Amino acid sequence: MDKEDLKRMAQNPKYISGIYNYCDRWCERCPFTARCMNFAMGEEFFPNQEEHDLNNAAFWDQMHEMFRATLGLIQEMAEEAGLDLDALEVDDEVMEQEQRLQEDARNHPLARAAEAYTEQAIAWYEGAREQGLFQEKEDTLNRTARLGLADARPQEEADAIIDAVEIIHWYQYQIHVKILRALHGDMEERPEILKDMPRDADGSAKVSLIGIDRSIGAWRALWTHFPDQEDAILPILVHLERLRRSVETAFPDARAFFRPGFDGMPPEGEF
Repeated sequence: MDKEDLKRMAQNPKYISGIYNYCDRWCERCPFTARCMNFAMGEEFFPNQEEHDLNNAAFWDQMHEMFRATLGLIQEMAEEAGLDLDALEVDDEVMEQEQRLQEDARNHPLARAAEAYTEQAIAWYEGAREQGLFQEKEDTLNRTARLGLADARPQEEADAIIDAVEIIHWYQYQIHVKILRALHGDMEERPEILKDMPRDADGSAKVSLIGIDRSIGAWRALWTHFPDQEDAILPILVHLERLRRSVETAFPDARAFFRPGFDGMPPEGEF
């Protein structure tokens, strides 16, 4: 794939413009992969499973090819706009300001609370493994399956537990990352310029809230299947609920942010 292929892909009306900007990157569970240019690019550059392996030389070869094609397209667009990319210089003051913004975002109470949740989730899972919690549950469900009780649903329970753990694992880092991005954007955005326009910070905050919502549901599911874990799971749920309310307070318009595709489809003819 070269820059011309990228241009043709970008002009393809089947792709929903910007759908990948505010998603949770969980392509395996996304109903819009056929409408996502980002997903299509990944399939184009990495068609084989082994090429998704960071330790495989093919992965880095394809990454190099993708960056080369993207850079070529950026250079062409800059030339069309009359910009000389080689002449652009990054001001030291601008760099220092960016570093300050990143540090302020990392030290914000919301970011610290999100990071604390990540540590809670990791600690619980590691503790559960050390206690043999999952192995014990698996043994119990296998015994139930062998008994063939009419009202028992061991496979359904196993699937529910696996689903809950996968959800928790997927979002345990992403919540922090999305909150950081929302905070950084909120500090950087200039209201006088972006008046009446959707705020990128709200979009990132919304994705973090979706991750919190789904994580809360997953932890509640685990509590149902592991009632003896109440003392360990309840504090995590309380922490997540407080984090959710804090994000909603800091970004009151986040829930209303419109994400193309996920929150509705554009009118006919606009995609």
